[in-house]
Amino acid sequence: MAGNTFGKQFRITTWGESHGKAIGVVVDGVPAELPISESDIQAFLDRRKPGSTRYSTPRKEADAVQILSGVFEGRATGTPISLLIPNTSQRSSDYSEIASYYRPGHADYTYDMKYGFRDYRGGGRSSGRETAGRVAAGAIASLFLKQLGIRVCAYTRSIGPISCEDFCQEEISRNPLCMPDADAAARAQDYLDACMKQFDSSGGVVECFADGVPAGLGDPVFDKLDAALAGAVMSIGAVKAVEIGDGTAVSRARGSENNDPFRMRDGHVEKETNHAGGILGGISDGSRILLRAHIKPTASIFSDQQTVNRNGENITIRIKGRHDPVIVPRAVVVVESMTSLVLADALLSNMTARLDRIREFYKV
Repeated sequence: MAGNTFGKQFRITTWGESHGKAIGVVVDGVPAELPISESDIQAFLDRRKPGSTRYSTPRKEADAVQILSGVFEGRATGTPISLLIPNTSQRSSDYSEIASYYRPGHADYTYDMKYGFRDYRGGGRSSGRETAGRVAAGAIASLFLKQLGIRVCAYTRSIGPISCEDFCQEEISRNPLCMPDADAAARAQDYLDACMKQFDSSGGVVECFADGVPAGLGDPVFDKLDAALAGAVMSIGAVKAVEIGDGTAVSRARGSENNDPFRMRDGHVEKETNHAGGILGGISDGSRILLRAHIKPTASIFSDQQTVNRNGENITIRIKGRHDPVIVPRAVVVVESMTSLVLADALLSNMTARLDRIREFYKV
């Protein structure tokens, strides 16, 4: 299976299956001497791990990370950092029936068509559990970004029809849905309770911003920064659409409304507005980078569904097992991590873009 490695200079490779012995990630390209501890990474994983609230799968996993290599005396050595996260709560018997049919909304059918064989225990590599490796790597990327004064923050913008109207960053960690609006969070919980009573699920939107990103990151044409961000976030299994800045609203705007005027302020070029989401021509412009990820409802629901089995017969199924009624809150830190990984990679790649800066570095 290809496609398990992401990034160029700051590169990660995730590995493992939902019901295997462990999952993990190898992170390469981390600058030496970056302070890193297991507790730093664990803080990110705790935001994603299952069984934390009544709106996540009841599967209990500690997601306790172990640093196997690349860190000595609390600092990166510049060599590959290998991270291990043991699986401790597999119940593969819950998925034994899945081997014979294709679950609607899942990758069962497409995996069979591609490989002729699949790990049906919780979806194998197509399981959302794969994202734990991304989050562990994202924690390291976040530590790197903080050294440069860059802050990345993600949160739930909406659940189903319920959207946030206010923003209080402290509120994000106070409610189980990771919403920055307490009133919206309360209404969204009522909405999810109704979905669960009907054996149904909900989708939603994760919004993410990055402050302190310098102008000049990203490359024109195929390696645009917004293209990299969109590709990274779209690689998260449940994401079906990504918006940068005003997103789809630009198709309804006029040029006079959509353009961001420039102004000089304290000797620096700044924009009066930020409809572009901090990226112009595929290159960061120094203002806040803003993106949104639209996440589909959880595919595993306890209602009767129509499908076919591997013998080509039409059947009715009701999926068993332990599943999230909504993916969005646990996806918040995944979106934040993928955004951090893209920015870390872009920062390192950008170091060779100008001759004057190369000469300055080597003092010639």
